[in-house]
Amino acid sequence: MEGNGLSNRTNINGSSHCDQVKPSADLFFTVVYSLVFLVGLVLNGFTLKVYFFSAHQQVSSSVTIYLKNLVAADFLLTLSLPLRIGHFASRSVTMFRVYCNFGASAFYLNMYASILFMGYIAANRYLKIVHPLGTHIFQTVRAAHIISAVTWVVLLAIMTTYVTQSFLTEEQLLSVPNTLSCDALHSEQLSLFYKVIHTLSAAIFIIVLVSLIFFYHGTSRRLSAAQQRQQASSGSKKLAKSRRNMLVLVSVFCVCFVPYHLVRLPYAFLRGWCSWRQAFFYLKELTVMVSVLNVCLDPLIYFIFCKAFRAQLRLRRVFSAREDPTHRASAERRSSNLRMSTIMFNKKSSLTAT
Repeated sequence: MEGNGLSNRTNINGSSHCDQVKPSADLFFTVVYSLVFLVGLVLNGFTLKVYFFSAHQQVSSSVTIYLKNLVAADFLLTLSLPLRIGHFASRSVTMFRVYCNFGASAFYLNMYASILFMGYIAANRYLKIVHPLGTHIFQTVRAAHIISAVTWVVLLAIMTTYVTQSFLTEEQLLSVPNTLSCDALHSEQLSLFYKVIHTLSAAIFIIVLVSLIFFYHGTSRRLSAAQQRQQASSGSKKLAKSRRNMLVLVSVFCVCFVPYHLVRLPYAFLRGWCSWRQAFFYLKELTVMVSVLNVCLDPLIYFIFCKAFRAQLRLRRVFSAREDPTHRASAERRSSNLRMSTIMFNKKSSLTAT
């Protein structure tokens, strides 16, 4: 083990000239992640309040359960961003270790939780289109609870294994290396496990991506068939709405996660090549930054997929209008004018009768 550690340290020091990260890049990533953190915290905090702490709790359904888990994953991903911000803003050895051992693991755990729950939502909506009059076993509330629990347990198990191995085999550092990559702490054993995790993650992503494309294609095909049978039927209108919702889900998924996975797997396997390392590092960090935008875009999914969420927003607008002083004053004036008109009309009626 000591021999491997010496080899790793020699590797790192010897290749530091192709790993250097410019201070301007650190500042750029710090500012962007800080803005995303603030916006994501507000949006997901509000969504979390609507789903979990609202006085008008909606009836549980499988889609609602998956949406709640997606909200939780996005909120936890937002809470992990300060460690990533500190990773770029600070050159402290302690911050470097904390981020590499905990921050990065929590960040990617919640990212893949978001990916999986977006896939579950799409699958549930597709089954609703395929079986509009019945309920498939995977559409039941019990199945949704089981699938959600298994997803979190598996992801937490992988994260715990990685964190444990990083503690047992991590390299000793006297100072933060020139690169901000956590490779400096990886032994050969942990580096191999790192590659296995990213291969598995890439497989999960590809499965979810292919499934989303299949669901959207299937929805579009059923819509075309329904429109050919009857142009203005209510069924075809519902299918058109379902296809639009599925398109929004697929678009958010592709914009946020496709660029990252196109770069991440080559980066994991080609990072030993000095000529590729710095270019892939910056490219990978840019795609990670794009993937984090899903915490700001996912509230759009909540809005279009959940009637209860839209209803809560409408209720808030109604209550705010009622509590508005201008609205209340105008209502009181209208009520007063109505009472005066009634009194005058009654007086005129009594005089006429006399």
